[in-house]
Amino acid sequence: QLQLVESGGGSVQPGGSLRLSCVASEFTLDDLHIGWFRQAPGKEREGVSCISSSDGRWYYLDSVKGRFTISRDRAKNTVYLQMNSLKPEDTAVYYCAARRISGCTSYSKFYNYWGQGTQVTVSS
Repeated sequence: QLQLVESGGGSVQPGGSLRLSCVASEFTLDDLHIGWFRQAPGKEREGVSCISSSDGRWYYLDSVKGRFTISRDRAKNTVYLQMNSLKPEDTAVYYCAARRISGCTSYSKFYNYWGQGTQVTVSS
């Protein structure tokens, strides 16, 4: 069973940066499409970004375009989400998720594997 583990969350002031990591134990991420999602208190989970198995990149929220960057390090079996110029509205639990077929999508129901999430808090 593929297990994903996120790390890198924390508390930062507005304008700060964080880099989230998503690693897999025992399985390679090379052939998987990896998405980042977030869920703020009282809100539905929303798709943030995705990187396909061929390293195509999508950003699903206009609010993160130009500030967030998704990338993959195949040697480390890790997918990153670099988040710059963070805003209070970015506060949420961030999850990475994986799916094997059909490419990237912003719909969480199509992802088969999920990490436990990492908290990101942006506050002054």
